[in-house]
Amino acid sequence: MKQYFALILLLTSFIGYNFSQTSSKESLLQLNTITTALPFMSITPDSRAGGMGDAGTSLSASCNSIYWNTSMLSFAKDPAEIGVSYTPWLRQLTSDMSISYLSGYKRLSEKHAIGGSLRYFSLGAITFTDASGNVTRQDKPSEWEFTGGYAFKLSPKLSVGLNGKFAYSNLTGGLVVGGVSTKPAIAGATDISFTYYNDDAKIGNTNGVYTFATTFNNIGNKVNYSSSSTQRDFIPMNWKIANSFKAELDKYNNVALAIEFQKLLVPTPPLYDNTGVMAAGKDNNVGIISGIMQSFNDAPGALAKDDSGNYIKNSDGTYQVVKNSRLKEELSEINICTGLEYWYNNLFAIRSGFFYESKNKGNRKYANIGVGLKYNKFGIDISYLLAINGKSSPLANTLRFSLRFTLGKDKQVADDTK
Repeated sequence: MKQYFALILLLTSFIGYNFSQTSSKESLLQLNTITTALPFMSITPDSRAGGMGDAGTSLSASCNSIYWNTSMLSFAKDPAEIGVSYTPWLRQLTSDMSISYLSGYKRLSEKHAIGGSLRYFSLGAITFTDASGNVTRQDKPSEWEFTGGYAFKLSPKLSVGLNGKFAYSNLTGGLVVGGVSTKPAIAGATDISFTYYNDDAKIGNTNGVYTFATTFNNIGNKVNYSSSSTQRDFIPMNWKIANSFKAELDKYNNVALAIEFQKLLVPTPPLYDNTGVMAAGKDNNVGIISGIMQSFNDAPGALAKDDSGNYIKNSDGTYQVVKNSRLKEELSEINICTGLEYWYNNLFAIRSGFFYESKNKGNRKYANIGVGLKYNKFGIDISYLLAINGKSSPLANTLRFSLRFTLGKDKQVADDTK
């Protein structure tokens, strides 16, 4: 199987390139972003993946794996680790928003590991006003999420992970808006992850570690912020597929390359004509399971227009959709992440990465750089985000800071089968 690792990496890179090329043909597609409630649940919390284009699903195990890929904890080299991360958020728009993240794991045996995390998102101070612009109150909205996880080895190279999480979002503080009372949104969700890990891989004459991972994240209930409303919104359920290869160049130098594909498992909004009639796509007000399945084949595509710019109707009264535009839009919903990490003597790391999102799905395009230092049981990581689509991007100049501490004795955990 070793001889196929290079082929797998080349194939995934080729697929990623073609997704990018397909998504670049966006002149036919209109802006049609997929929005969710509690989007903070899908914001990268740590500096290591934050310096590698958010390609964190197939990275080696750390305390932050509880967010990316809990099944990776089964292959952790250290017996336990705890970490804390801090990110000043959207500093292009405001100065008091931030994300704080506390996480850790412990290996119970050769096959079993547990982990947990707490995320807190402060939206800063907000002034609420009435329709006349009069100040009604000051508030500090916030959101938080608690996660507990368990990882189990199915074989020496295959592992599965399961998370349970509870999320709470209080954006209005119970404020009455237009005679309608509001309330916090509460969600329960789960993550399921799988990892294939081969630490005896080889590309050509280069030894290394190959990892394939896939995760299903935030599979949970729909939420709303009003007790009087029947309209409920999806949380950011998503699916990730990732590959990485860490090449061991010599005793002191190694370099890891990661590529990852991410897709929201949330229905795409349909298109409506000028009278409010659905013109293309599918109704996105559906249940959780139906929404997940529908997310793979519900892109409305682009409506065909005549020379006068009017939408063209078929003989049965339905609207004509441009050929292949539905497939192009479905492919454009896949985000692509790539990352590179170089370590010298397991003491100093340099990272870079790139994140790509199609223009008609949000247009997030940014590069990342980062550094890491590790001494004995202590590690620090810093990353910086450079927005590709201009300084006007609210994500531009985002900094992330992470501290990690290894706990326990540096010895391999005994096999629980012995």
